Amino acid sequence: MRNTKAFKEAVAQTLAELAHRGVTLAPATVADTIEKNISTVSERLGIQVRSAWRYFDASAMADSLARSVQSYEESSSEKGVGEAPMPPLDNPELALVLAGVPDSLAQTGGDLYAVIINVAVTAWMAGHIHGEDGCTGCDGSRGPAGHDWETRMRTITEMQPNITKWFDRDVWTAAVNDSGFTVTRR
Repeated sequence: MRNTKAFKEAVAQTLAELAHRGVTLAPATVADTIEKNISTVSERLGIQVRSAWRYFDASAMADSLARSVQSYEESSSEKGVGEAPMPPLDNPELALVLAGVPDSLAQTGGDLYAVIINVAVTAWMAGHIHGEDGCTGCDGSRGPAGHDWETRMRTITEMQPNITKWFDRDVWTAAVNDSGFTVTRR
């Protein structure tokens, strides 16, 4: 279904309609939703997929998606969901995570997936150590500082004395470029 002209046009039209409504969604999300809806219409009406396209309306689809996005945002903001707490910008562990991205790009040959996994695991471990100081499964896993968060932050700062440079977007971008890679939009 996805390789048909009708499908590609439906995705493009729906994305354009969403843009008119000020809603931004990933094209893959829109494509998945359209595919699911067309398949459902085909199955419920007992018709072929190509015949189900006559029931497709990009404007109605965009309205439905926009309502879903708005509903999600409203329900999330009411419950305080959707935004992770940010550590202070001078946090040593955050600096290490940022500093590790250019090195990870170089080590993986530009494998962005591997870089993201590395960052996610490192960030999770940083949150884990901060939030679960008494985790018995992690005893001895954090070196001499153990689970003492303050000692850990001091140790990191001693290892990496100029941590604030990693919070400068230009310095970070230059480090990424020095690794031989760039992140650009297609």
